Amino acid sequence: MSDPAQSRYFAMVAVRFAGVALILLGILVVRRVLELPDAAGYLLLILGLAGFFVMPTVLARRWRSPKE
Repeated sequence: MSDPAQSRYFAMVAVRFAGVALILLGILVVRRVLELPDAAGYLLLILGLAGFFVMPTVLARRWRSPKE
């Protein structure tokens, strides 16, 4: 994988998958499947949503080619 665009794309996809995993963990905590405080579940949900929706956009803007 020598193409930087391809590795950046895979990094953004990995960030989205991590966001989905955090969302699912948060749901499990809030539904009391996992024994953690509710605050931890809601925090995981918020972090997961930010990771899924916000972080790929931030990474894409950071990696954007400079305009000439």
